[in-house]
Amino acid sequence: MKPTILSLLTIIFLALAVQAAAPIRVMLLDGESGGPYHKWQLVTPVLKKQLEETGLFQVEVVTAPPAKGDFSNFKPEFSKYQVIVMNYDAPDERWSAELKSSFEQYVKNGGGLVVVHAANNAFGKWKEFNEMIGIGGWRGRNEASGPLWFFKDGKLTSDNAPGNAGNHGARQPYQIMLHDTKHPVTKGLPKVWMHQGDELYTNLRGPGKNMNVLGTAFADPSNRGTNRDEPMLMTLSYGKGKIFHTAMGHDVMALSCVGAITMLQRGTEWAATGKVTQKVPANFPTANSVSYRTDYAAMDPNYKKGLNGLDR
Repeated sequence: MKPTILSLLTIIFLALAVQAAAPIRVMLLDGESGGPYHKWQLVTPVLKKQLEETGLFQVEVVTAPPAKGDFSNFKPEFSKYQVIVMNYDAPDERWSAELKSSFEQYVKNGGGLVVVHAANNAFGKWKEFNEMIGIGGWRGRNEASGPLWFFKDGKLTSDNAPGNAGNHGARQPYQIMLHDTKHPVTKGLPKVWMHQGDELYTNLRGPGKNMNVLGTAFADPSNRGTNRDEPMLMTLSYGKGKIFHTAMGHDVMALSCVGAITMLQRGTEWAATGKVTQKVPANFPTANSVSYRTDYAAMDPNYKKGLNGLDR
């Protein structure tokens, strides 16, 4: 009996060890952007590499048909993945009601979602998607889509003033101010840190339902800003699903920021599992200096010598 029990315990232990070591399955969704502004073809390999270098994720790129393509056979098996990372911006009419419903059920039933930069421009009239992402820009969003959201006097504030959603100034480095340093995604990070040159999205609108703003950035009026602290890093819930939303990441240069990389990696793990096991990198940016990875910046064919996002 003893050898048999020992054998069974060994098998169980090995099975648990294999299960614990199994990578998190990620769908990286791309295929379209709302114009020539976002080079999703360049960004996708960077996002994939950033996730896979952690050793935690198994990433499969799923590319939707182009704008005038045939969507009749585009039926992703969302349930195969623990989390979907969106590098995708398409208008409402691109997806059928059936496909939208499938996506809604995936998140509602516990699937994770990560929204990167221009993905918050997608599907402006899709009510359920807007609930998932909390706030978004462009694609016909206006006061009917929900109020403006920003921080004022240290508190999340909404404003129902009329106007279109979405704006930004020239790409510049800017500080991120964390408002929730106890969340698993931000725990252990400095309260203030400098982000590499990037677009700073402003005037984002939406329902803001079940939204926790982890971090904001001050939109300087001298750079077409709003003179407000704008949401940049958010977590949300939709049914049983967890959503991590980062407004950072306009291009490869912006994504070379160690802060942006860390947010993507930690946010994706949290959206998939509810936990973060990754340590804060030793070279994380400080309040007054950026920190970037030249190996990622070099994945952009337009990369020359500048990494501040201004000299391309």
